[in-house]
Amino acid sequence: MPGDYDIEYASPWAGANYQPFGKHGTHAAEYERDSWPELSRLAHDAPEAGIHFQPTKLFRRSKDVGSATGDWFAELMREDAWFKDVVPNFKVMTKADVPAGMDGGTSFTSVCINTSLYLPWLASRCLKHGVKLRRGIATHIVHAASMHHSGKRADLVINCTGLSSHALGGVEDKALYPGRGQIVVVRSDPGYMCSASGTDDGPDEATYIMSRAAGGGCILGGCMQKGNWESQPDPNLATRIMKRAVDLCPELVPAGKGIEALSVVRHGVGLRPMREGSIRVEKEVIEGVPVVHNYGHGGYGYQTSYGCAAAVEKLVKEALQERARL
Repeated sequence: MPGDYDIEYASPWAGANYQPFGKHGTHAAEYERDSWPELSRLAHDAPEAGIHFQPTKLFRRSKDVGSATGDWFAELMREDAWFKDVVPNFKVMTKADVPAGMDGGTSFTSVCINTSLYLPWLASRCLKHGVKLRRGIATHIVHAASMHHSGKRADLVINCTGLSSHALGGVEDKALYPGRGQIVVVRSDPGYMCSASGTDDGPDEATYIMSRAAGGGCILGGCMQKGNWESQPDPNLATRIMKRAVDLCPELVPAGKGIEALSVVRHGVGLRPMREGSIRVEKEVIEGVPVVHNYGHGGYGYQTSYGCAAAVEKLVKEALQERARL
């Protein structure tokens, strides 16, 4: 829960920001579209949530098409992206507007989330509305039904166990796999977020930069290493991440300086809960227990969160109505 740090608990390791990856016409894109209004509202009206607006620049290289990172960023880098009418100030950049080595790009206003503030804030909102938080160990999904604070069996279980749904009894979703990410947190603040469609350091490495709200540091990333469960930072990868970041965004350091001028706060590794076939938001009955699943959000959990929550709410109501008719 908020405040914990575990390699399979991806949330605290995230950047996090709003840069849509879902393909037009998919549920993922729908969830992203439906999440923007609330993220924008919080950035406007709830500074205590740790969300702020940031200018965003996305840089595209033609040679990245078909690479692992290029495919990951494919929808995000489109000049006719479906979200151009969702986020403010969307603009297509020409080659003259982008750094050397880039072929084009887009810019818009997005949000960046300081997860160390936002996650406890979410927990406090739950407590304010009467939610009872409990810790427990469930090796099977149906065990969660017996953990209700009242001592009675729960009417329904919502499964938000992320990557753990790979091994959780009753679920054991083999479509899940880790997408290992590694970041460096520094004290710089370039004043904008940026990402590139690929790198020359390997098909599973990436370059992205985002400054968290309220002194949360600047995130430098990263990579997308499919199937890699390693929890410890790779120092050589960290060096490459910092070099790429400074090359793409010289504002990170004083003029003429290199990565030696970066003030490093910490290194981090997180495992994105990737899933073949995208996010699983659906209901089923497991050993007599109604279950609504909400997992497999990959590297886009925050930016799909409110859209997924609305879909889960609808499924919960349907499942409880079906149970009442039995």
